[in-house]
Amino acid sequence: MNFKFVHNNFNVSNLESSVAFYKEALGLVEVRRMEKPDFTLVFLGDSITTHKLELTWLKDKTTPYNLGDNEFHLALNVDDFDGAYELHKKMGCICYENKAMGIYFIADPDGYWIEILPGDRG
Repeated sequence: MNFKFVHNNFNVSNLESSVAFYKEALGLVEVRRMEKPDFTLVFLGDSITTHKLELTWLKDKTTPYNLGDNEFHLALNVDDFDGAYELHKKMGCICYENKAMGIYFIADPDGYWIEILPGDRG
């Protein structure tokens, strides 16, 4: 038996704001959308790998999501780490830096953390 990663899911409060954030911050683009009466799914891709980020918008959800201690995250590497850092600094979305490890984290509009790694680290 062989398993292969397909996607990760984040539930979001404002779908269009989240889609715009992921496009600006990480260059992720919408590859598929599924509209249902109670929810909408948007799958974002990086145009490099087959892995997707699924954003779920529950249409009747009116309160923020409880992320607990937020001990989970996505990780992406980038070929221009310094350029990405400057973009994210300008966007005001850097939420944690670990200079000793050479990484930092950004937070999306709902507070999910995304780790940014240089080069091919992963």
